[in-house]
Amino acid sequence: GVKATPLLRAALTGDAAREAVVANVVFAPGATTGRHSHPGDEYATVLEGELELRIDGQPPRRVRAGEAYHNARGVIHETLNVGSVPARAASTFIIDKNAALVIPAP
Repeated sequence: GVKATPLLRAALTGDAAREAVVANVVFAPGATTGRHSHPGDEYATVLEGELELRIDGQPPRRVRAGEAYHNARGVIHETLNVGSVPARAASTFIIDKNAALVIPAP
């Protein structure tokens, strides 16, 4: 239900240990990422639809097309498409070099 397509993976200038990854993320209606974290920060803009962010220790938050959000390194969260149509986001990750984008949460 969630498909992330990396569009760019590039070294961070002046920091050989980290890289930037830009991805197009499509969420089918009702789809969820499942609980997970990232080995770095995620900055995302919702391009279409409406998502709900469920971040551990915080109340759920809705993010609509034209709005942006940030998930900090290591924070466990889940993103859910709460709409009846596909949702799309552009996500930029600043992560440890060669790391997986997603770390599943127990």
